[in-house]
Amino acid sequence: MVSASAIGYYGNRGNEVLTEESPAGLGFLAEVCQAWEAATSAVPPPIRVVHARIGVVLSPTGGALKQMRLPFRLGLGGVVGSGEQYISWVALDDVLGAIHHAVITENLRGPMNVTAPHPVTNRELTTPLGSILRRPTVLPLPARVLRLVLGEMADALLLSSARVEPQGLQQSHYSFRQPELDGALRHILGTF
Repeated sequence: MVSASAIGYYGNRGNEVLTEESPAGLGFLAEVCQAWEAATSAVPPPIRVVHARIGVVLSPTGGALKQMRLPFRLGLGGVVGSGEQYISWVALDDVLGAIHHAVITENLRGPMNVTAPHPVTNRELTTPLGSILRRPTVLPLPARVLRLVLGEMADALLLSSARVEPQGLQQSHYSFRQPELDGALRHILGTF
């Protein structure tokens, strides 16, 4: 059984490198993920359970990238907050590939981080996205403005940092389809 969870499990951890062995974080999203994963404790053996802790999914048709495209296309893209917060991203192709890998790999059980092998900062995401879309990325979005508009959800969704690495996938020899951000963005956005 593959249970979809999220890297929100780790909470806001700055630049600390997080693996499946890292303890749970604090905050609303971390508590929701912990409760969600705990709900599978009732699954009886011999059913093998994998908790797919999914990162920020990059897809042209939904999620974070879809929300970012319009402001960037209008020339309004820029770093969010300090720009130093880590974004542990993953291409949709690799989400599907990792779930399939979890199903067919008998030694995978428990938590499995579903992120690309190289997390980036918000600034490191902003620059290539603007370049690929051929738009400037000079308009920052200050943290105080986000907090004014979104309240405490700004911290949980846009200003928190989780530098998550997919140790379980790498150790089980999963072959990433999109391991590098620039190539993934070009593939997803159809610009080669």
